[in-house]
Amino acid sequence: QDGLYECILCACCSTSCPSYWWNSDKYLGPAVLMQAFRWMIDSRDDYTQERLAMMEDGYSVYRCHTIMNCTKTCPKGLNPGRAIGEIKKLLMNYNKEAAPAK
Repeated sequence: QDGLYECILCACCSTSCPSYWWNSDKYLGPAVLMQAFRWMIDSRDDYTQERLAMMEDGYSVYRCHTIMNCTKTCPKGLNPGRAIGEIKKLLMNYNKEAAPAK
């Protein structure tokens, strides 16, 4: 989907991301998140729920403020920002499913 498999792991996206500069100990960054999303949407992957559970904190994904430096600097023209947005959507549904019924 949208070239996710074309990533050359250069990390230009992460090194251009202000959120990653300031929170690299907690925020996973665009390079890692794009690769995680690649696996999450792969129908052969059985660990999507586990991956989402690891990203539930306020830093792993939610430090992305859609500045989009990641997309502007990618030498392959990929869009890590979109992948992060899609992970946020998956997390929203995951949180709804995990919430106890009232």
